[in-house]
Amino acid sequence: MDARLQAAFAALIGERNVLNAPQDTAPYTRDWRKQYSASAECVLRPASTAEVAALVALCAQEGVAVVPQGGNTGLAGGSVPTGARREVVLSLSRLNRIRHIDALNGTLTAEAGCVLAQVQQAADAVGRLFALSLAAEGSCQIGGNLSTNAGGVNVLRYGNAREQVLGLEVVLPDGRVWNGLRALRKDNTGYDLKQLFLGAEGTLGVITAAVLKLHPRPGARATAWIGTRSPADAVQLLSRLYEALGERISAFELVSRRCLEAVLAHEAAHRDPLPRAHAWYVLAEFADASPQAALTAQVEQALGGCPEVEDAALAASAAQSLALWRIRESIPEAQFANVKHDVSVPVSKVAELITRAEAALQARFPGVTVFAFGHIGDGNIHFNVGDEALLAHRETVNRIVYSVVAALGGSISAEHGLGQLKREAIRRHKDALELELMRAIKRTLDPQDLMNPGKVL
Repeated sequence: MDARLQAAFAALIGERNVLNAPQDTAPYTRDWRKQYSASAECVLRPASTAEVAALVALCAQEGVAVVPQGGNTGLAGGSVPTGARREVVLSLSRLNRIRHIDALNGTLTAEAGCVLAQVQQAADAVGRLFALSLAAEGSCQIGGNLSTNAGGVNVLRYGNAREQVLGLEVVLPDGRVWNGLRALRKDNTGYDLKQLFLGAEGTLGVITAAVLKLHPRPGARATAWIGTRSPADAVQLLSRLYEALGERISAFELVSRRCLEAVLAHEAAHRDPLPRAHAWYVLAEFADASPQAALTAQVEQALGGCPEVEDAALAASAAQSLALWRIRESIPEAQFANVKHDVSVPVSKVAELITRAEAALQARFPGVTVFAFGHIGDGNIHFNVGDEALLAHRETVNRIVYSVVAALGGSISAEHGLGQLKREAIRRHKDALELELMRAIKRTLDPQDLMNPGKVL
């Protein structure tokens, strides 16, 4: 980076918050899965919206691209540089204040660099629930969650990240600040502009703060680990439990035996929750405001009436519940190096997706291993294939899986975004008119293509 620009950045945010030594920038320029790595001219660490705006305006003046970054826990290469042009990484980690909590209105205003767990704890402190929950919640940041429209385990009951937002504050590509921090559930005064930035992966502007929805904190929770025969039985089980328990179901996760065995082999602290092996499992969470004993009895009765349940273990304590969830959250690391897919289909098509995709892969790669797991309650399956050796055939594997997904009316990216990973593949799976409209929005808001270039489009 030229000395003049470095001095200008330092004048805005302080010299120690302009990182350009390789040992300092390395954590910001490589993605979590270690698949994407490229240098940037520097890493900028502003501490306020005003500082973000000043930095973005300067970058626009100098023609330098900006790569917004939260906790850098993404899985699609969306938060790191591409190396194709002059780029700086804009880390939001110092924008980490909870600005306001209104328990009566059920809202919390947080800056983009707040870690998700911090937001959850702030809501809990006033007797409320912030419903977004995912494995990386101890390190991912709310700005990144919103920019990627993160999903997680509670989508079944509460919806994706975009459904947890009432208002946004955004720094636009020219450095102007749009203050849309409205805590309103009804505001019918034109286009819902916040939706442009939710899920845009930082390509249209930098989210610096958000007004988030809070929900009543459940008084009782029940966690069940259920053995079943097949994904089809798991889908049928979900339908029966909906009839019996309704909105008490907050999470419904599918886990194959192969995934469980990978976790047990990866980390000795885990234990098989059931006395004998089953081909598939469901990890289900139930919650409501009733007394704990009443909810537990309702869940036991409902499970007992479902023929799809071969066996089940109900957590008897918070510690046991946590242990069950740690199994689910350990699956990604237990089979880290393989070809990963984050796809979604209608819930009724989940079993067909798994069966058809595995059969197609076996025909092309005989003996290939499939690790299937995920959020069956909303149709989002993580369909991971093979081992490190198969990475050389990633494009072929992707085409096979994505073809099945497309045939079932699904999406090739359910919750991880497009980033760099799927920016080319999306051309084959998204309607040409949709892509044209997306490019038109991009040109209107970011005519210089300075916001996170090389991602999504």
